[in-house]
Amino acid sequence: MNIKLDENLGSRGVAILRAAGHHVTTVVEEGLSSASDRKLAEVCRSDRKCLVTLDLDFGNPLRFAPSRHAGIAVLRLPRRSTADDLLNAVRTLSTGLTRRTLDGKLWIVQRGHIREYQEESGDG
Repeated sequence: MNIKLDENLGSRGVAILRAAGHHVTTVVEEGLSSASDRKLAEVCRSDRKCLVTLDLDFGNPLRFAPSRHAGIAVLRLPRRSTADDLLNAVRTLSTGLTRRTLDGKLWIVQRGHIREYQEESGDG
C-alpha cells in the first residue's frame, strides 16, 4: 500500500510500516509540513496515497469523504499518551492492513482496535 504519514508520526512509525512492505513517504519529506488539511488531502488523493494521521479533523467524513480518497487512517491515542501508545496504534494499523484494504475508507485506529466508517450508499 502507498502511505503518506502526517508530520507528527516519527521515524519509528515509518520503520514499522516499511518493514510490513508498504511504500511510505512523509509529509516532512515532501515539504508539506505546514500545508492545510485540504491541501494535504488533495495531494494524497492525486498521488493515490492513504493518509495516516493523528489529526482528528480527518476523521470527519463530511469534510473528507472516504470514497474520494485512497484511504484515511486516524490514529486515536489516550489522553495522556506516550511514544509506546503511538507505536502500538501504528502496529494495529499495520496488522489491519494485512487483513483488509483501506482504499476508499476511513479507519479510526486505537491500540488493538480498528473502527471502519461506512458511507451510506444513498440507495434509500
